[in-house]
Amino acid sequence: MMWRADVLTLYPEMFPGPLGHSLAGRAHGTAWSLATTNIRDFADGKHRNVDDTPFGGGAGMVMRPDVIDTAISAIADGRPQIVLTPRGAPLTQQRVRALVSEPGVILLCGRFEGIDQRVIDARQIEEISVGDYILSGGEIAALALLDACIRLLPGVMHAAESAAEESFDGALLEYPHYTRPAVWAGRPVPDILLSGNHQAVAAWRRTQAEAATKSRRPDLWNRHIASSPHAP
Repeated sequence: MMWRADVLTLYPEMFPGPLGHSLAGRAHGTAWSLATTNIRDFADGKHRNVDDTPFGGGAGMVMRPDVIDTAISAIADGRPQIVLTPRGAPLTQQRVRALVSEPGVILLCGRFEGIDQRVIDARQIEEISVGDYILSGGEIAALALLDACIRLLPGVMHAAESAAEESFDGALLEYPHYTRPAVWAGRPVPDILLSGNHQAVAAWRRTQAEAATKSRRPDLWNRHIASSPHAP
């Protein structure tokens, strides 16, 4: 069954964007499908306003709950509904894998100062963040989430073992990679990778992954240590 993605946005022309190329592009129409819904199509009035001033004052505008609700109602079918927002829980590889196991996903892209919280709460829309920074809208975040999901769909990645060794798929960051030439700009490839000793290479890669995780992501390292069968 094809994995179905629907995106609600004020800028449908931003899709599929980069998802129309490379692995995702080749799999589009076979492994996954994409439809966009222009939120403005569900607004009333001459100017089809989708936003209004915030109660309580403050800068910017807020997207109206009635317009959003009507737009979602037009496509809702039981698939997970997600809004991309810096207020959300961080997107993880574990959540990506769970979404891939679903028939698809409905993504809501906010703009302006955000979306009226009432429609998010009423519909129990999951709030997800792709990082601790601010974007102009949810579209780029939606593209990132979709890319993370699509590449895990059956048949999209030809080397399935590659996904199993990537950063975040386990508790550790990925080990560094090297290819030809064996010496570049005076920098040689680590000798162990040229040894042909697969057991030693695996051990070296594990050590490198642990070192990178410990120095760059102490939060992941602490989680890894806590989940170790030898943890106190």
